[in-house]
Amino acid sequence: MEYVDVAIIGGGPAGMAAAVAAKENGAERVMIIERDRGLGGILQQCIHPGFGLHYFKEELTGPEYAERFIRKVEELGIETKLDTMVLDIDKSRKIHYVNPEEGVGYLEAGAVVLAMGCRERTRGAINIPGTRPAGIFTAGTAQRLINMDGLIPGRKLVILGSGDVGLIMARRFTLEGAEVKAVVEIMPYPNGLARNIMQCLIDFDIPLLLSHTVTRIFGKERVEGVEISQVDENFNPIPGTEEYIECDTLLLSVGLIPENELSEKAGVELDPVTNGPVVDEFRQTSLEGIFAAGNVLQVHDLVDDVSKEAEIAGRSASLYAKGELRAREILMKAIPGENVRYVVPQVLRRGDGHVEFFMRVTKPMERVRVVIRNSDVSFKRLFARPGEMMKVKVRENHFKKLKGKKEIIFDIVEDDD
Repeated sequence: MEYVDVAIIGGGPAGMAAAVAAKENGAERVMIIERDRGLGGILQQCIHPGFGLHYFKEELTGPEYAERFIRKVEELGIETKLDTMVLDIDKSRKIHYVNPEEGVGYLEAGAVVLAMGCRERTRGAINIPGTRPAGIFTAGTAQRLINMDGLIPGRKLVILGSGDVGLIMARRFTLEGAEVKAVVEIMPYPNGLARNIMQCLIDFDIPLLLSHTVTRIFGKERVEGVEISQVDENFNPIPGTEEYIECDTLLLSVGLIPENELSEKAGVELDPVTNGPVVDEFRQTSLEGIFAAGNVLQVHDLVDDVSKEAEIAGRSASLYAKGELRAREILMKAIPGENVRYVVPQVLRRGDGHVEFFMRVTKPMERVRVVIRNSDVSFKRLFARPGEMMKVKVRENHFKKLKGKKEIIFDIVEDDD
């Protein structure tokens, strides 16, 4: 059986950054296993700018961002298995895969990094009633059709959901000469980045209908129109508020699901809120020697954050493969408190040094503080929005104040100062 020090499942931004970090931290043999025909993941179809502002300190398109990491992978001599589907991973880190050249293959790894990314929720996941005509696409599928295949799937669109991919596609369709009738969002606030609301909707005069949803789809062979309705505070359609919009295409931007089928089969503990693995500050999962990073762990807004998180996982995997990192007992749990939906990492095994925590707020707030409960530690922020990840760095001196405690609880409260 072939042996590698660190195996990375997935060749997108998380997988490449983890591989580079593992190699740069002393792992001799690092291999990326990717089911697509090339590295880059979702970045291949993201031809718009806005990537790399934090990581590279310059604005890049998705393919440009991917190219930077592809060059690093090649320069460092990191091995790749492309067009290869991983079928199974077991607790001893044996990987079962299949590809056209080798057929069925097996691989043993000193450490594994899960970097499979996420997939889009479909119409079936949200149960929209009506007929089943052609013309219903997820936003990411439409993005691939336009940007990589040169095909435009519709001319008159309604977009359900205000996630970032949906917002970007509203602009993309408009630039291609299509008419975007409206972006319909069930929540009372938009779910995308503020910059995308401004640059993709407001700048192009595209209506955003909050507290609305699609309640019916019309058309037999092709979408002919949709019915939208206002929703109440429990997200139930309000009778009498129905409105018909003529269109030939419905795009769905209704959330992303981390691709954790492999993780679940291996026995990795999953967080019911993030739908990703429960990890410690080293991004190690509940299974020793298996690490996770990127959208398979939690859905990110910025690829820059994905790369930084993946570097932690890659570095930790390298240390584990060399025998320099071993799992300890859980010292402390990170708990989401008031106005906090989730916190990553969820557990701490050392509880010292500097640990950056990622979290999401449950509702939009202005002028807030992220407070560590039962301590005098807090962090000021100008705003908090559900569509934008919040990050706080808890430093060594902060952990000293929490010595002996089994939980670190984060609350997000309005700032009275």
